[in-house]
Amino acid sequence: MFDETYYAKDALSLLLYGHEQEAKEKANELLLACNGDLTCASEIFKNSPSYVVHPPFGKWVIAAGEWAFGASPFGWRISVAVLGILSVLILARVVRRMTGSDLLGTIAGLLLAIDGVAIALSRTALLDGVLSFLVLVAFGCLVLDRDRTRRLQHTLRPWRWAAAIALGLACGVKWSGLWFVIAFGLLTAFWDWGRRREHGEPNAFGRALVRDALPTALIWLPLILLTYLATWYGWFSSGGYLRTWALDNGGYTGIQGALRSLAHYHQQAYAFHTGLTTAHSYQANAWGWPVMARPTSFFYESEGLNCGADTCSQEVIALGNPVIWWAAVLAVLHQVWRWAAVRDWRAGAVLCGFLAGWAPWLMYQERTVFSFYSIVFLPFMIMALTLSLGTILGTTADSRDRRGNGAVAVLAFLIVAVGVSWWFYPVWTADVLTYHEWQMRMWLPTWV
Repeated sequence: MFDETYYAKDALSLLLYGHEQEAKEKANELLLACNGDLTCASEIFKNSPSYVVHPPFGKWVIAAGEWAFGASPFGWRISVAVLGILSVLILARVVRRMTGSDLLGTIAGLLLAIDGVAIALSRTALLDGVLSFLVLVAFGCLVLDRDRTRRLQHTLRPWRWAAAIALGLACGVKWSGLWFVIAFGLLTAFWDWGRRREHGEPNAFGRALVRDALPTALIWLPLILLTYLATWYGWFSSGGYLRTWALDNGGYTGIQGALRSLAHYHQQAYAFHTGLTTAHSYQANAWGWPVMARPTSFFYESEGLNCGADTCSQEVIALGNPVIWWAAVLAVLHQVWRWAAVRDWRAGAVLCGFLAGWAPWLMYQERTVFSFYSIVFLPFMIMALTLSLGTILGTTADSRDRRGNGAVAVLAFLIVAVGVSWWFYPVWTADVLTYHEWQMRMWLPTWV
């Protein structure tokens, strides 16, 4: 489905050759005919490396499933599905850590588990689900680091190092992981500044800069860079695209030649990314992503289906649960107020993750982009929504009636959200519907 046509084959090529190899014509038909046999699948590739524009780690994740279960649809999708499931668990634990509430943690996990973008991306061999998982892991590590340093005042901060490794791997999936390196680096630095201010330290900003921010940068940047370079191991050790460019253009060999060749490769890939303006029927301006103005259809079929009607439809569309997404937009605005009015650190953290995943794309108004990229900031929208639902629930300081009314409102919202997910589930999972049933789920004309 959709860009699986690239990533399933690229992942298999990494598994067989260590780098992406060009595929023959009708490679998809040949691959499916192999029925998971890796030996047979090797016949779909030519003898020349392929030019690709995304780093390899996300494709290595997909390749792990193909190694375990064969080069079949199940094989190239299972790894991403597992990460999608783990994302639900991690989000629940992170929110529980941030709020101290089992209930709110459970609500956050539930909302992610029943959302259509999360479901569709977890069932498809694309890179963005892998990127979202690693960003969420990095954020969770930083939350643990914040909690640990405030309780124990340790000088060693292993969770911060773990966050750097996760971010290096995220960059090894897609370069948009770099925005989270910047955003999360600033976030953890601000947390250190706030901790020193809370303790009443003189010149808290200067101390946080010298004793926290600079040492963190000196550890983070090499660790992230080395982790990122490690994801290119297969390209370094095999005949990947442009692997010998430095040898042919200056006679450079060894590690210097390899790094020069990789740098040249990156220049070409960057030019591709910044210059991609090819029109696509499902391209979507980033301004509309949070409200799902133009969701991406991964698969649609209307021929040869049996649905008991004259016309049938079968689709997989990366369309979020409208109740969750539209409420989450309001919740993000609420968290802006929470951060501005009372400096709630949780609101600031959620906004940081949301903006790192969304705001950079606003700079590329001419580039061809798609709304399913939003999976990377979906967990932060759900965090914002969960925090706002927590405000509706109230605290122990509120009256019993106030908390009771809040509980009824939140329960009603969750019941409606689950019901809406049930309604849209067929167009997230390619169930066969009558054309009329499919139309009833296309609430906005831009969804078609």
